[in-house]
Amino acid sequence: MRKYSTQMEAAKNGILTPEMETVAKKESMAPEKLMELVACGQVAIPANKNHTTLSAEGIGTGLKTKINVNLGISGDCKDYGVEMQKVDMALRFGAEAIMDLSNYGKTNTFRRELIQKSPAMIGTVPMYDAIGYLEKDLLEITAEDFLKVIRAHAEEGVDFMTIHAGINRRSVEAFRREGRKMNIVSRGGSLLFAWMSMTGNENPFFEHYDAVLEILREYDVTISLGDALRPGCIDDSSDAGQIAELIELGHLAERAWAKDVQVMIEGPGHMAMNEIAANMAMEKRICHNAPFYVLGPLVTDIAPGYDHITSAIGGAIAAANGADFLCYVTPAEHLRLPDLEDVKEGIIASKIAAHAADIAKGIPHARDIDNKMAEARHKVDWEEMFRYAIDPEKARAYFESTPPADRHTCSMCGKMCAVRTTNMILEGKEVTFCTEK
Repeated sequence: MRKYSTQMEAAKNGILTPEMETVAKKESMAPEKLMELVACGQVAIPANKNHTTLSAEGIGTGLKTKINVNLGISGDCKDYGVEMQKVDMALRFGAEAIMDLSNYGKTNTFRRELIQKSPAMIGTVPMYDAIGYLEKDLLEITAEDFLKVIRAHAEEGVDFMTIHAGINRRSVEAFRREGRKMNIVSRGGSLLFAWMSMTGNENPFFEHYDAVLEILREYDVTISLGDALRPGCIDDSSDAGQIAELIELGHLAERAWAKDVQVMIEGPGHMAMNEIAANMAMEKRICHNAPFYVLGPLVTDIAPGYDHITSAIGGAIAAANGADFLCYVTPAEHLRLPDLEDVKEGIIASKIAAHAADIAKGIPHARDIDNKMAEARHKVDWEEMFRYAIDPEKARAYFESTPPADRHTCSMCGKMCAVRTTNMILEGKEVTFCTEK
């Protein structure tokens, strides 16, 4: 029988949970140090007590950068079989989190199967599911209805939920006053903005925030405070709406911690590279060093079809400057629901960004695999190189698509391979190209 409701409550009371032990081992961190970080909110361990297949992960200060994979059906693409293949892809490539963003019909059957299957953390956005779950149009939904959806997701075993509680009347006023090129691009944020505007009421997640926290505490669900006013183009970044909402999120984080509910803060969006470092520092300051979860940032707006690249550039900069959790972006972003290959491309790009940032941050042992790859390249040992590659299958396929005459080189340089030449000289051998020796 657990003697604590949440990971944070346990940490505050000096209880080392099994999840903390798992994370400490994965991160090569002393359990006592990890417990301190969880207790003060700088690390979150999303771990719903009903998610029995979970292999716990930590997100936050001093830990490896984690990545999230979004999937789920829409009204135009309703094949749950394909979505489960995407789940398999995400788990195969080591994604630490999967968000089910299904927004059509009854989604709970798929979500339950996902939670039963996945060792990765599972996240949702209850606002997306409200209309299908309740079978009501937006204007008919009440604050109590929204709470029902949150409870349903919590009971199913969801580890973290995006709750857009910061888009309240104050932050909306700042958004309206300044104006934007792209207005609101957050799906959940736009629905809440519409609900607030049509009903004249305050954001129900803000107005009934204590009730939200009680549900999350009961099941040990981490609240991911959503950025409803995130910039949707680089011209809107760092504006009054974004910053006004961030200020609200900092206050909401403290209120959650007071009730022992773990917190993550969600961030931009689209943002020019020269603004990213300042935004990471500002979030950490305003939100009291809570773990920061970013979508991208996408560093330019003109690359549809290649936004996994614009996102990886921004994500690497963001994580190197303090972001803790990267939401992947696929080549299909802004264009359509991603297919299986899009998901793979998005995962790989995000994994590269996260790993590159961990090297820059000096995360313990982050360089180890790079050093092993360098040793394999020094020996020109292709099998070892494939073993250490993020995507071994692609690396092997590229190498074998144009096989070299000598497997101690590749078809780019052939016998003029710099590594081969230098190795031969250092071994006291003569290098020749025109005659065989």
